[in-house]
This record gives sequence, C-alpha cells and structure tokens, in this order.
Amino acid sequence: MDYPLTVDIAFLLLAILAVVSGWRVFCTDSMVRASFFLLLSFIAVGVIMILLAAEYLGVAMLFMMAVEMMVMATFMVMFMMNPAGLNPMMMVHQHKFSIAAGVVIFVLLAGVALLAEFPTNPLPADLDPVTSLGNELLGDSMLIFESAGIVLLTTMIGVVVLSSHRGRYGGAHEGSMPPGLVPGGDPAGMPKEDEEEGGGHHHCH
Repeated sequence: MDYPLTVDIAFLLLAILAVVSGWRVFCTDSMVRASFFLLLSFIAVGVIMILLAAEYLGVAMLFMMAVEMMVMATFMVMFMMNPAGLNPMMMVHQHKFSIAAGVVIFVLLAGVALLAEFPTNPLPADLDPVTSLGNELLGDSMLIFESAGIVLLTTMIGVVVLSSHRGRYGGAHEGSMPPGLVPGGDPAGMPKEDEEEGGGHHHCH
C-alpha cells in the first residue's frame, strides 16, 4: 500500500510543479528565465508520464524538450533585445483572450480525462508498447536523428558567430587588434612600425 501512496504523492507534487512553473513563464521579465521555467514544467510532465507507465513518451519529453529549451535560451541570448530581463517588459499579449482560451481548453481536457471511458488494456498481451512505439516513430534512425540535431545546432551557432560584426578583439568594421603584451604597448603579434605616415616616429600612448 505504500507504493501507490508514494506514486500519488509524487504525481500531485509534479502536477503542482508543472502548473506553477508554467504559470511563472508568463510572470517573469526575462525570456531566458521563461525558457527555463518552461523547461521545468516539461520535465515535470515527462516524469508524470513515466509514473503513468508511458516510459517512452516520458523519456522523449525529457530529452526533446530539454534540448529545445536550451536551444531557445541560447538564441534568445544571441538575438533578443532583453534576454536577461534587465528592463521591465510584458511577456503576455491579448490578456483577456489568452485567459479565456486557457480556461476553455483546460475545461475541455479535464472533461475528457474525467468523463471519457478509456479501455483498460487495448494492446495485445505479447506486444511491448515502448519498443513498438520507438520502432514506429524512428525505426533504426535514432542515432542519425540525434546526430543530425547536434550538427544542425552547431552549424547555426557557427553561422551566427562567423557573420557577426564583432570580432575577438572588438568591432570588425573598426579593425580588430589584439591587446598589447604590456599596458599601452603595440598589439601582440603585430610587426612594429618604425615610422608613421609623414616621416614621424611611432610612439605608444
């Protein structure tokens, strides 16, 4: 009797965590923090799926949503005007419509969960649902699929870095120069110029 009670308590705590963290997504000024709140909500939902014996869907939720939220946070830091929430901003638009849509969808889903009659075990006794679902979705291409995702992410970040106007030592359009080996000295690795234009000697200031 302890095990079902433990599962029920874990389910309630995870459900509260999923709802609260999902609500906090719309209450923070930072887009990056909003991404991590959403990630926390997805993790709670994934663990709930595992508790409900949907192991494959739960693990897929954890892996896919974790990667997606990290990619989202990375590109928000690179592109968004206010990724860290340093300036106050509103994360929600069309408040009344959003609240109404959320309430209606919640009522419909709750009604389906409470009133619909689900079969006890619709699968054949000799069928492994995790293996069959994995083969149906990806077959033998899981490693290729995951590798392609990493390559695409690396490519996107590389393109952004290479196309940026900012170099390692400053703005590329201003002429990036490495710092000197001593304060006020010539740039490191650059040949020393003996004379400036006009015949004057080069002095470091």
